[in-house]
Amino acid sequence: MKSIPIVAIVGRPNVGKSSLFNRLVGRRESIVSHVSGTTRDRIMAETTWYEFRMMLVDTGGLDVFPDEDIWKQVKYQIDVAIEDADVIMMVVDSFDGVTDADKDVANVLRRSDKPVVLVANKCDNDARNSMVGEFHQLGLSDPIAASAYHNFGIDEIMNRVSGSLPNEVIEDDSDVDVKIAVLGRTNVGKSSLVNCITKQQRSIVSDIPGTTRDSLDTLIEMDDWTISLVDTAGIRRRGKIEPGIEHFSVLRAMRSINRSDVVILMLDTSELAMNQDTHIAQYILDSFKGVVVNVNKWDLSRGLGISKDEALKHVMHQFRFISYAPICFTNSLSSEGVPALLKKTLEVFDERNKTVPRYELRRIVMNAIAEHPPATSGRKGLKIFSVKQDQTSPPSFTFYVNSPELVHFSYQRYLENAIRKKFAFSGSPLRLRFRHLDSRK
Repeated sequence: MKSIPIVAIVGRPNVGKSSLFNRLVGRRESIVSHVSGTTRDRIMAETTWYEFRMMLVDTGGLDVFPDEDIWKQVKYQIDVAIEDADVIMMVVDSFDGVTDADKDVANVLRRSDKPVVLVANKCDNDARNSMVGEFHQLGLSDPIAASAYHNFGIDEIMNRVSGSLPNEVIEDDSDVDVKIAVLGRTNVGKSSLVNCITKQQRSIVSDIPGTTRDSLDTLIEMDDWTISLVDTAGIRRRGKIEPGIEHFSVLRAMRSINRSDVVILMLDTSELAMNQDTHIAQYILDSFKGVVVNVNKWDLSRGLGISKDEALKHVMHQFRFISYAPICFTNSLSSEGVPALLKKTLEVFDERNKTVPRYELRRIVMNAIAEHPPATSGRKGLKIFSVKQDQTSPPSFTFYVNSPELVHFSYQRYLENAIRKKFAFSGSPLRLRFRHLDSRK
């Protein structure tokens, strides 16, 4: 399994980081869930430049201190980038020229050991292009004149970035059957869970948030399984990061998701699902990884007056865009529920690697179409001729149709639900592709 290099985009507000991100990944649209209320802008996306793969991250979208001063927000972005990015892209505004905030950012970046690509954005005319030279005073790499809006300078940016990337690391996981990432906000019990499973103190267990200082992979044997547990540093709750205290590595969490087969997303009984949890759940969905939601510290429920039905209702509502995910309840300190959680996680791995009979798949889909035909658009209606499963991990299905652009997301969701009703695929997202009938030739 390859570890994809991470490129973090940093800079003060309003220099065009998000516009540049969208231009670099080649899309403008937001990532829209099929459930109302879950639309959000993507802040991470995998992209390719010739033979180079990379994960671009718009750190401006991390939104950790929405009510705090601007520098605190920018400083957080820089800390995250320096901690875990492989390459840092600093964006400045050619219209404003060099500002004190730019100098502050550059001063921090110069003290890091990470390669920095300096991009002077908004070079929309010759006058602004002529101002690019003044950014040399920041003491970073030669500034690249660019305009995200006019698609200018993008090739040079990507060439510079790809030339700064480390080689992709190929992990030797030939002896590992399944890789499980443990994710969650600070102090939800990730380390306690890993310790409970392994019976070894491989991570520092403490009630102080942030004591798991790095990701540790722990190999365990269970029945006939060889399992690699990836214990991440945790997702810090918005507003809880204080200056001088270790910042949560959002980027490392993304990397852990990328490396895993199944993610255990841990919640705290006293808080259940919060916005930060749903953001990570969306990252897991975007990455097409298996997921199990685990409500930890369930021993606190009696004192809090929370019933299991109430907790399920709340969690299912917050995670309605991954309604296929099983929900478990544990107390990792006493081991209560942990064997069932691990068993469920392995079941999700099996579901993720399941192949269904083609004849049965076609019968289910065609019956669903007969019961609820797709809506017509003008004089032209969607026609689905055949379907096949062409991949596992994640389960992927190709539908051959007369016109792929006629497929509405609501009908795609209907077809996915029809497949799930018969074949379940518990805990695993499904990838549905729609191709023109002629593409089979």
